[in-house]
Amino acid sequence: MIRAHLQEWLRCTVILCGGLLCATQACASHGFDLSRPEIQSFIASAAQQPPLTRASVTRILRHAHPQPGVIDKITRPAETVLPWWQYRANFLTDQRINDGVHFWQAHRRDLESVARDAGVAPEYLVAILGCETSYGRITGKDRVLDSLATLAFDYPPRSDFFRGELLQFLLLAHEAHLNAIKVKGSYTGAMGAPQFMPSSYRRYGVDADADHHIDLWTNWRDIFASVANLLKQNGWQSGGPVLTEAQLAPGAASPVVPRMLDLTQTLDGLKTLGITTNSDLSGDTPAVLIAADQAGGPAYRVGFNNFYVISRYNRSARYAMAVDDLAHVLAQSVTHDVAANP
Repeated sequence: MIRAHLQEWLRCTVILCGGLLCATQACASHGFDLSRPEIQSFIASAAQQPPLTRASVTRILRHAHPQPGVIDKITRPAETVLPWWQYRANFLTDQRINDGVHFWQAHRRDLESVARDAGVAPEYLVAILGCETSYGRITGKDRVLDSLATLAFDYPPRSDFFRGELLQFLLLAHEAHLNAIKVKGSYTGAMGAPQFMPSSYRRYGVDADADHHIDLWTNWRDIFASVANLLKQNGWQSGGPVLTEAQLAPGAASPVVPRMLDLTQTLDGLKTLGITTNSDLSGDTPAVLIAADQAGGPAYRVGFNNFYVISRYNRSARYAMAVDDLAHVLAQSVTHDVAANP
């Protein structure tokens, strides 16, 4: 019996994450050891944020359980594993497009009202929700408390970030009257139809219908307004360009694609590298070169300000491209549907 328990303890406490050997401090079924110095430090710090107290934070953390699978997932996200053409195929499926058209039609009044007021084209609001949760259908099955605590205390590469999100979650749970022990979301702790992290929920969430409650699971007006607010607050330009295809001049050297998505280049600067587009924007327009590899070989796109803004939602060029591509297909499909059924 003792040997069996020891084997189970070893199985639960030792995991391999991206070449980094991580030891969880307790088996997921037994919760965290709250006496760990880093957890005690977190509790003390959180207790300095009213209305949180040492007792209330400790009481909630007693219900948190380590989830080694969360660390495995975060070390190999699809955004970095799949080439663009395969990543795109996962998002622009017939079902996601058809579901998006039906979703748009079902929520047209609230969607287009929010989009008009915010200056954000409705197709981008729908596309983000489509990419994030299949229009609110898949919002996550992991307990947010477990995910955030695991990443905060057992994932050193990003522990500071996730300890901040865990604190934001505790504050959000109090403000929004959420049950911190029961709320479910993604393996990173993102919540609701738009998959907002706790800090984004608190910062960008909008009570669009003035009912004194921001509901990002079932209140679509709140959801649309909150997504639009995130885009606006990060610099969305109404009617501005997002993305365009690019061509590499024959004989030009393969360009170095920047890892960061900051707009540190211009169209004129890219032209000197042999990168041209069909855009009629001025040569001094800020831009960023994006790798958009196809099955047949290298390909490129050029992103503009609104592309950068979408990447603030998820800091992946592939994600931002998928949103833009889905947005265009949805807008065309809805326009065609309206024309066919006036």
